[in-house]
Amino acid sequence: MLHLLFVLSVLIGVSGAWQIITGSSVLDISSCPITYYGQKYEQIYVTFMSENIAFCFDNFFNPETGGDCLVGTAPDLDSVEFWINEPNAGIQKLIYDNVATIQNRMECYVLFIMELNGKDYDLVPVNFGTQTALIVEILAFGSVVFEALVGGVTTDIMAVSFGPYNRQYQRFFDISGCRHAGAVYEYGAVLSSDPKTCFSLTCSDTAALQISSCGPLERCEGNGICMLNSTCTVTGPTVIDFHGQVNSVENRCSYSLVLTPSVPNFHVLGNFLERRLKDMSFLDSVTLVLDRPSIKFHLEQGGRVRLDNTILTLNSSPQLVHNVELSKDRTGVTAKLLLSYSTISVFFDGYTAQIHLEGPADLPLEGLCGNSSRSLSDLRLSEYSSTSCEVKYNDPADSTINCNKMIERCNLLKEAPFSSCNSDIDPEPYITACTDTLCKYPAVDGLNCQFLKAYARACSLLNHTLDGWTSKTSCSSAAFCQDRICSDHEFCGQKTVGGDTRCFCRAIFASKYRSTDTLGDQTVCSQNSALLSLVGCLLEDKGIDYSALHLNDPTCRGQMDKLTHMVTFSFNSSNSCGMVVTTNNSHIIYTNTITNQNSSSDVITRRDQVYIDFSCVHIQPAIQTANFRIRDSSVIQHATPSVWNYTLTMKAYTDVGRTQAVESFAEVPLNQRIWVELKANGLDEEMVAMVTDSCWATDLASSTGSLRYDLIINGCANPADQTVEVKENGWGTSNYFFFNMFQFTGSSGEIYLHCKIHLCPKRRNKCIPTCKGAARRCRPASSKYKRAAPAFISLAWTN
Repeated sequence: MLHLLFVLSVLIGVSGAWQIITGSSVLDISSCPITYYGQKYEQIYVTFMSENIAFCFDNFFNPETGGDCLVGTAPDLDSVEFWINEPNAGIQKLIYDNVATIQNRMECYVLFIMELNGKDYDLVPVNFGTQTALIVEILAFGSVVFEALVGGVTTDIMAVSFGPYNRQYQRFFDISGCRHAGAVYEYGAVLSSDPKTCFSLTCSDTAALQISSCGPLERCEGNGICMLNSTCTVTGPTVIDFHGQVNSVENRCSYSLVLTPSVPNFHVLGNFLERRLKDMSFLDSVTLVLDRPSIKFHLEQGGRVRLDNTILTLNSSPQLVHNVELSKDRTGVTAKLLLSYSTISVFFDGYTAQIHLEGPADLPLEGLCGNSSRSLSDLRLSEYSSTSCEVKYNDPADSTINCNKMIERCNLLKEAPFSSCNSDIDPEPYITACTDTLCKYPAVDGLNCQFLKAYARACSLLNHTLDGWTSKTSCSSAAFCQDRICSDHEFCGQKTVGGDTRCFCRAIFASKYRSTDTLGDQTVCSQNSALLSLVGCLLEDKGIDYSALHLNDPTCRGQMDKLTHMVTFSFNSSNSCGMVVTTNNSHIIYTNTITNQNSSSDVITRRDQVYIDFSCVHIQPAIQTANFRIRDSSVIQHATPSVWNYTLTMKAYTDVGRTQAVESFAEVPLNQRIWVELKANGLDEEMVAMVTDSCWATDLASSTGSLRYDLIINGCANPADQTVEVKENGWGTSNYFFFNMFQFTGSSGEIYLHCKIHLCPKRRNKCIPTCKGAARRCRPASSKYKRAAPAFISLAWTN
């Protein structure tokens, strides 16, 4: 069968070389090299002898020196056919079936056809890459024996016998192995090893020399065991994972950095936010989640650490909190999780996080720092991110950035003293992160040192000291902005390059104010107070010292919230802080001014002048009539300004105490006394009074009906009607009057009552009308303000 395959291979023309050898010859097998016991050869030396034939790989056969040879039974004639053939699937399968140690794929084979006892006699070395199979086949009764020599020393003896009682005319052999220092080794043999360095040299199961040592992320424990010893660096928008691969975060979301199934419920998150530019994010804080979701350690800017909502006080002495060892020094904060078989430490200096792992080399890792096949979007954590974190922004390119200069700066990582660490930690990912950032973002806020510092610290974790790196780069190893705590809408940066630090507004937060050239939010008006909040970081942008600001009354100063850094100014009815009251036809306006000037009499100033007016208003009731027909006992009119809200009501009663309201559809007899109360709900009577200017009745719904009868004129009772009397008009936010019910002569019985009212600010004004003639004949009270246009409120009656 096998010989037939050989013949068919030759007949169909797949051979790569053919020749007939009739004497000792050197054959070129470079197109199908043979690896003989671990040594690769491209020539075969054929030697004919009286009783043997030798196929040697390193020279012609010499009985005294031997060499690397296959020496076997001589053929009938000193003649050999030589073929080089391409791989054959049938031959490959036969070898796989008969030689269990052969694992590689067949690449080619060399065929020697000789004659023994008048029939073919074949020797076939088959190339399987680093492995070689040998086939010996005879088709005539008889036997052949081949001796495998390595350096003249017998390594194996291969025999084939074929006769009437032994039909095995072919045999398959493995002439593979590993060669090292002149010796031959079998599969799996250890050629050399050193437990102290975890180095070993073995012969693999495919006869290849296999070097084993700790990988670039591992450290030898001195006992032949390699442990994971690697660092993931997250700095700026860049993640340099445990394997040195670079990823970049382009939005302001939270991402999974590290989690491992071998440490259940442990998760490290990175939270990204913008700084000076809207379209570039930076690592802002790190969150450690462990045991259960309710336990969260937040490592934040300025070295602040929160356990859930509790701020922890830390120092250089480690504190154990929920099995996490926490400490803080001048370089930053470290959180270390100690496990029985591994250690996970998270360092954060407010701008750079470095996650260092020491543990089993096969520790499975996921997240941006691990060997995760998941996409960046899959690792985004929506439950920790704002709903708008993926909104994209585009800032114009900064033409002042000299990218070539930044590249030169970043390439310092390939120079001394950093170069002493380059063999252990590849500087290229750090250089890439550095240049990608500094060619787009200005080199401020310590950014020109941030990437150099991150590389230096990663090296220090592998015991590289990098002496003098700070002096060469003019950088400090201390954490930038240590102990300066900014609010959520701020970040810590430098006032000038290399100068003092302060809290700056984040670009997206500040954009809504900068687009309108404002420094704070709209005025908040309640029933008796006005409040305005200014943004502290915007004030600092303008060079304004918030502590120098005050209202018209210099004793009324702003209060800064310690958490938000918002500066709040307020005044109210009990403390007006120099409030100024003005009116117009539609509003009463209460105004104050935030300023940094001590008095209007100052002749000169040496600081920017600040004048920020803010006000609250009472809107006079709109001039409109809300009419209610037939027996309705009250009417309500709502005034809804943008600031202070109030409600006007007019209601009728049948008793002097104004407790018995006239029910709807109730009959009101003629000449019955009716008390009518007008009230403004929602006003502060310390600040404003409601004045009823006039009230009159008409026979039609319109306040200008053809028939009209006056009850109140100029805030006083009609002197012609002795049943009318006005009470508490202008005292506060309500007043009332009474009269006896009547009807128009010859009418259907319907009357419509209309009242004209206005609001009067009490500050520096007399709001109570002065009435003559025993409080019946009257004149308006003198006032220091121009009376605003009054409003109508009407009530319909029937008798």
